[in-house]
Amino acid sequence: MKTKTVFISGAAKGIGAACARAFAKEKHNVIINYLHSEEKAIKLSEELEQNYQVSTLCLKGDISDYNQTQAMFSKAYETFSDIDVLVNNAGISLIKLFSDITKDEWDKIIATNLSSLYNTCSSVVPHMVRNHKGCIINISSMWGQVGASCEVAYSASKAGVIGFTKALAKELAPSDIRVNCIAPGVIMTDMMNECDDETIRQLKEETPLSALGQPEDIANAVMFLSSDKASFITGQIIGINGGMII
Repeated sequence: MKTKTVFISGAAKGIGAACARAFAKEKHNVIINYLHSEEKAIKLSEELEQNYQVSTLCLKGDISDYNQTQAMFSKAYETFSDIDVLVNNAGISLIKLFSDITKDEWDKIIATNLSSLYNTCSSVVPHMVRNHKGCIINISSMWGQVGASCEVAYSASKAGVIGFTKALAKELAPSDIRVNCIAPGVIMTDMMNECDDETIRQLKEETPLSALGQPEDIANAVMFLSSDKASFITGQIIGINGGMII
């Protein structure tokens, strides 16, 4: 099996870290992007290198900022000859009445969750097109599919990720580059820390499988979509939500 190099945004914890571990277990090089969680990123890097004997690179940078993103990818290409897989995972949430959302909050959500895809993809796509190979996996949300009350900005940004995925998949398919999207349901990450036990219980009851997802559930799907087993899959939105959205 050929060793791949994978760039994962927001990889220091949660879904991103689970993806990093999954790729490392398969002996792939992992580029760990982070913004605030430097200690966790460094610890994860050391864990992957020690446990799986892979090469890693920690890159601090705000993917919502075009110049910072370009600088990160420049460093990545200096370190590794290629980036075979891009996982656009980093994102932020906002639970608030629409009438209370400020312009700055709106701009931050759209920049981080949606405009960041332009920043990262504009960095890797020219290389992938030239090499006639590559795989891009975008992490959206089930709320991008159906919308959520009091999460208009978040839902809009994640719906944009879905449209971005479908359009880019059509454009890059002739270059043998696949672009897919995962729309997670309720996943037990740091975003759930503000939920009390009663809210967690109610969410489980609302889920047909009577359970909430784990970061590894998303990582498993990312691994599949990036593998040769998914060579005929592009432009698809894979819902991983325990049946909450069907």
